[in-house]
Amino acid sequence: MEVSRVVVLVVLAYLSLFAAHAEPQSRPSTTATAPKSSSTDISTPIKFEGYIGDQACESCHAQRTQTYHQTAHFLTSRLPDKDSILGKFASDAGVLKTSNPDLFFRMEAKGADFFQTAVEGEPPYTASRTERFGFVIGSGGKGQTYLYWKGDRLFQLPVSYWRELGWVNSPGYRDGVPNFERPIIPRCLECHGTFFQPLPPPPNRYGKTGFIVGITCEKCHGPGRAHVQHYSSKSASDSAIVNVARLSRDRQMDLCAWCHAGHGTPVHPWFSYRPGEPLDQYIELPRFDPDTPIDVHGSQIELLKKGRCFASSGMTCVTCHDVHAPQHDLAEFSQRCLGCHKAENCGMFPKHGKQIVSNCIDCHMPLQETNLIVFDTNGKKARPRVRSHWIKIYAEQPGS
Repeated sequence: MEVSRVVVLVVLAYLSLFAAHAEPQSRPSTTATAPKSSSTDISTPIKFEGYIGDQACESCHAQRTQTYHQTAHFLTSRLPDKDSILGKFASDAGVLKTSNPDLFFRMEAKGADFFQTAVEGEPPYTASRTERFGFVIGSGGKGQTYLYWKGDRLFQLPVSYWRELGWVNSPGYRDGVPNFERPIIPRCLECHGTFFQPLPPPPNRYGKTGFIVGITCEKCHGPGRAHVQHYSSKSASDSAIVNVARLSRDRQMDLCAWCHAGHGTPVHPWFSYRPGEPLDQYIELPRFDPDTPIDVHGSQIELLKKGRCFASSGMTCVTCHDVHAPQHDLAEFSQRCLGCHKAENCGMFPKHGKQIVSNCIDCHMPLQETNLIVFDTNGKKARPRVRSHWIKIYAEQPGS
């Protein structure tokens, strides 16, 4: 999926240095976490407790909240409206033809509602199915996909959007087939939202109220009600919020790994993890064979840890990433590299001189095609390119 998700998603989540104007760090009060056990009941519902919403953060952290709301993290899931859905609905722009001449999809906007319709057959003998957009998944940096409700169950719509192509078959969907039956499991929503209430099986059942779309402040700082109460009445013993910058390196990496280290298997119910806790007590993440290639989508943590930069320093994701503001300037990222490396020591310095200081990233963290997000549209396959987080010396690119 930015994604980053996501994203398509999205995708892709990073944390920032919170030292400036930070509150004293305090982990939320929790009971001791049970060790891993195959007998753990992962179906136990998680209660919606302590969340208060980003509006409460704005009263004290207005500027930081406002810039954060422009980031891919915050925008990785939204409710559908004319601004959140990037695809066009007008006339021919709202039609996706497929490799099957007897099948096309039509996207329609009717008032405040948005619909996808599959039309199959030859007139006048056609059949159709229409579903309403329920959620937008992905910030749109690369693309978006969409979900719909069927009762209290969530499914993926068959048509997604990719900036380079427009409307496309959703990733992994067979071209020319109208498929409305892909269920959305909790792990998808855990990485593309702050909170959803999973219900008893089947696994794509959720409460239709009380959910929190997007990666909000409370996703990384923990539920904020006690924090607000502390500063309103001084009734709490501490600030009752997680200051990520004051977590240990392992716990900072766990917070990023929550959504950037693969799918994983639940040890406790989905949405039960809280920032500052050891992630492996909640999710068992995949262990990669050192000789097995790692895809660039959704595995940023594993790739980062393979590099010498990570192994020989105390760096974390927040060394380079500021989650509170959009980041697209490769020259700014390159300045992080130059905090440890001298440009004169780069093998390309004799050829390019000082100009290399503006872009360490494209050489040492190149964009690579993912095999996990594949669009199959009109008989052609397309894959988004995602930034590799394995920092190393790659083969010289053409034109370098």
